[in-house]
Amino acid sequence: MRRIIVSNLVSLDGFFEGPNQEIDWFIVDEEFFAYARELLRSVDTLLFGAKTYQHMAAYWPSAPADEIADKMNNLPKIVFSKTLEKVDWNNSRLIRNNIEEEVSKLKAEPGKDMVIFGSASLASSLLQLGLIDEYRVILQPVLIGKGRRLFDEIENKIRLKLQQTKLLASGVIVLYYQKT
Repeated sequence: MRRIIVSNLVSLDGFFEGPNQEIDWFIVDEEFFAYARELLRSVDTLLFGAKTYQHMAAYWPSAPADEIADKMNNLPKIVFSKTLEKVDWNNSRLIRNNIEEEVSKLKAEPGKDMVIFGSASLASSLLQLGLIDEYRVILQPVLIGKGRRLFDEIENKIRLKLQQTKLLASGVIVLYYQKT
């Protein structure tokens, strides 16, 4: 069975974006890009909510060519949205209803793991439904004070077990969690 991995960046005070949706405080250096390449090599499908999909679709098609851009542009993308009418980015498919059923079907298909980048609302929904297998919190050594909290939409307590940590030279820590 395929797994779903969530990979989200977060500030030390728990925000994944600033008050104006800014993400300029993320530390993205070569070591971070190495993490991203390794993760993208291990998956064959990208999962997005509407807002993250729109941001990614606006950036990656014209991004400088490299392994990450190639994967982002060419891997199949599933977009979960009730508001979007269409998705035009290469290899994208829109799912508007029955998210739990559709994700369960995707997990049962043969293939590599799937990953959710960003898409905090989608990730929270799937986490509450028990459909997330691994949650990677990429803790940034910065306090931003205001913004949108990563786990704002969690309604019930969910216990997680730390499986691994990875300290990057920049002070960023990747925390690998699984549900208990």
